[in-house]
Amino acid sequence: MRYIAIIIFFLFYSCSEGEQPKYSVSDTLWPENLGNHRAILEIDEPAEAVSLDILWRRHDRAPEQKRFIIIHESGDKVKNINRIHVDNERCHLTFGPVEKAGKYFFYYLPYDVQENYGFYNKGYLKPEEAPDQNWLGKTKKNENIKKARLQEFQSRSSFDSFYPMEVIALQSEKDSLLDIYKNDFLVFPEDRKYPIRMLDEIPQKWVLSGPSNQFEGEAHKNEYYALQLGVYAGQKDLSDLKVEFTSLKNGNVKIPASSLTCFNTGGTDPYGKPFTKRLDLEKGNVQPLWIGVDIPEDVQSGKYSGEITVLAENAAPQKINIQIKIGDVILADRGDNENWRHSRLRWLNSTLGIDEQPTKPYQPISVLGENEYGFTGKTMILGEKGFPASFDIKGTEILNGPVAFIVETGSGTENFTKPQNVQLLKNKPGVMQGAWESRSSNFKIEGVGTIESDGYINYKLKLKALKKVYLKDVRLEIPFRKDVANYMMGMGLPGISVPKKHEAKWEGPHDSFWMGNTDAGIWCELRGEGYSGPLLNLYRPEYPTSWFNENKGGFRIESNKNEMKAIVYSGSRGMEEGQELVFEWSMLLTPVKDINYKSQFTDRYYHNGGEPMPAEEDLKAGVKIVNLHHANQYNPHINYPFVAVDSMKWFVFKLHQKGQKVKIYYTIRELTNYTTEIWALRSLGNEILGDGRGGGYPWLREHLVSGYRPQWYQWFPDKSADASIVNAPGDSRWYNYYIEGLKWLVEKVDIDGLYLDDVSYDRRTVKRIRKVLDGTKPGCMIDLHSNTGFSKGPATQYAEYFPYLDKLWFGESFQYNKMSPENWLVEVSGIPYGLMGDMLQGGGNRWLGMLFGMTTRLPWSSDKIKADPRPVWKIWDEFQIQEAEMIGFWEDKPLVTTNDKSVKVTVYKNQGKVLLSIGNFSDSPKIISLNIDFDALGIKADNVKLTAPEIEDFQPEKTFKLNQKINIEARKGWLIIIQN
Repeated sequence: MRYIAIIIFFLFYSCSEGEQPKYSVSDTLWPENLGNHRAILEIDEPAEAVSLDILWRRHDRAPEQKRFIIIHESGDKVKNINRIHVDNERCHLTFGPVEKAGKYFFYYLPYDVQENYGFYNKGYLKPEEAPDQNWLGKTKKNENIKKARLQEFQSRSSFDSFYPMEVIALQSEKDSLLDIYKNDFLVFPEDRKYPIRMLDEIPQKWVLSGPSNQFEGEAHKNEYYALQLGVYAGQKDLSDLKVEFTSLKNGNVKIPASSLTCFNTGGTDPYGKPFTKRLDLEKGNVQPLWIGVDIPEDVQSGKYSGEITVLAENAAPQKINIQIKIGDVILADRGDNENWRHSRLRWLNSTLGIDEQPTKPYQPISVLGENEYGFTGKTMILGEKGFPASFDIKGTEILNGPVAFIVETGSGTENFTKPQNVQLLKNKPGVMQGAWESRSSNFKIEGVGTIESDGYINYKLKLKALKKVYLKDVRLEIPFRKDVANYMMGMGLPGISVPKKHEAKWEGPHDSFWMGNTDAGIWCELRGEGYSGPLLNLYRPEYPTSWFNENKGGFRIESNKNEMKAIVYSGSRGMEEGQELVFEWSMLLTPVKDINYKSQFTDRYYHNGGEPMPAEEDLKAGVKIVNLHHANQYNPHINYPFVAVDSMKWFVFKLHQKGQKVKIYYTIRELTNYTTEIWALRSLGNEILGDGRGGGYPWLREHLVSGYRPQWYQWFPDKSADASIVNAPGDSRWYNYYIEGLKWLVEKVDIDGLYLDDVSYDRRTVKRIRKVLDGTKPGCMIDLHSNTGFSKGPATQYAEYFPYLDKLWFGESFQYNKMSPENWLVEVSGIPYGLMGDMLQGGGNRWLGMLFGMTTRLPWSSDKIKADPRPVWKIWDEFQIQEAEMIGFWEDKPLVTTNDKSVKVTVYKNQGKVLLSIGNFSDSPKIISLNIDFDALGIKADNVKLTAPEIEDFQPEKTFKLNQKINIEARKGWLIIIQN
């Protein structure tokens, strides 16, 4: 009976709707402003008016609001178009006069082309002008209007095509389909070559084929085989969709059911924990179910059969018979080299890089004594309350007393017991974790403390009210030694000398702060139960309920003779008996590592987005590392470097031949529309792809249609633009895919690391990245860029990444000619954290940057500031600066000072000669004298020479006498060599 019903339906459909039109892709790209789609019409003879009535089956919104353009193949444009009926299903219109017979092109989605990059801010062209009234009057009188014949629908490129999965079924066809098939839901198996795209419509393809309980496919040995089941809720809402698998059998040989996975119903989160997802489906909508089959390499060839059962709480289950023919070929790469296979979907559930071992170069945590722990040059001693009482970094003590967690009621400060029921939850080389309880008369604390081998500490305290109580305040107090707390950032402040007093609230991304000096410091971040990464403009998580407390919480600094105390408070609130609040904070001890000065001065960067290949003269200047940005021919698509793999591989190979390393732009914040798996990711709801109002570049409006947020746009003259959409905030399995993808790129393309540009994942993911890079190809590097306009202080927001980074590029939007020396040191240089950086905005400031060992990157510059670093690099090489000891003006005992506090000196000391970098941080010219400690420099004051070598666009050659006054222009400086 089922087959008779299909035949009756198909006959009805064919008779009622006529022949099926052809869909094709143009051999050449027509002008982009005409849009990405057209209908090709044939007209037999000239006529005053021609009628067109076609079923165009469009999924995009409001087709009646776009302009129509009809052009003869000769280029002549039709003057008048009269719209009779236009909606998503049908287009009926008349047009004319038609002065020539032949082929006509009907463009129905023209838009404004934006030939740049950034954010697409244009759109579709408004509807054409109303037809001429005289012409319209003639057509109404003309009873013999000619008909245009539809030859085919055509897309500008294959990437733009709607066929076959976005050609909608008519409402009448859906009604007829559901009259025949009365099941609560219908299942449409699909090959991976045709990803299910529409979630609120079904394609005409399904109307023609009908639902099915059969799937047949062909696979190779060792392939990770992907297929789809499209579930259509035709009759009612469906609750809690699930799938069950049987083994796939070929005689006595079987592929176990455990080798089958449905990515839509669960998986493994970015931290290695399994999870399940509830799937509810509204009536009239489609839920694609992406299924993966892990086929062993040593499996026997043949046909393997089994069943997939689709279930819902409120519907009868349906069984789909699946048959996969496995051939003799062994697919060595699982299918990952061919995007269309979708084999990389298994990466979504990867646990690569998740372990509890230290990352390089950190040593395992050591237990030095009772409550004393060591981690790579740092020690921590816990006090009697379970909180740190001492942080020692290579002999420098940070704390002036124990860190305190204070709970205060109307009756005073709660007196908690010493930790009880202490449990050791983890005791691994890279991480140790313990739990305990403490009680007072009104509260119980359940605490978990974690330390990691790189100096990272986390506390998570659950505060439970034992009775109804008025809570006056909850505070975290960190008492710094005053001689250590020289600088700070965060708490609403830029990099600055620590003020005696300061108050701040939560406005802006002020969830963290750092305080200390270049020898020792603490970064601290306040968290709640839903922490999911740094605060960014695109991904700002909700403020933690506990600390924020409806903006009653905040920050303050208190100081006395010996102490600078940083206090985080939450303010007053009432708590009911049994109510719980979670107070969490993380700390990182700085510097996280020893600065690699040699790398800073020898591993010079070339970073040119559109033209990433450096010239020979750039390589001769000492460039050693090339950053391959996106939006060029070698890495065209943002955050998805799996399309132009061959060209990227060629680029990397050529530069490796020249002794260069290549790091690529590859991150997570947004994802290109060229992502092969974009439809599979969309089937996961908003787990990976973020929700939004839609809009943006026309491709997104025509294909994704709704439920997304447009982001970065890059126009290309020879193909459809790269138009990304924002990823969902918070953790997702895309992190797993991303990390597996990184390993694949290192192995297959031979890249040498990552260039990160404002990312949202937290340190756990960066730690995985570091481990994967070190384990796959030792020597890989990670370089982080950020924009102070986004994060209001990227060094604060990204401090938790610092143990795993090699280089910083915190420069975009920084105003180098306005910043204080403290701002330079703390927010830009990276030096207090054991890192170094480069300048960016406007080419930086060449004179002041040298005090921090920074130049810009080739070929970054601006029209106003000549920023070519090569003249400075030449001096570096002549002086052999990579062998020198860098002694900054920020040290306790700087070796050279000036008589003006706004003029600073950094010393580079190198075997009998010294390079002085002198910088004037004021807006006025200065005349200064130098105070030089010759004994400390190891240079005799007698017969000493002070020479400023000529540096192009930096300084003229000049010789100074020992006690000579030196003129320095505002915001400029000198490089002076001292030697006997």
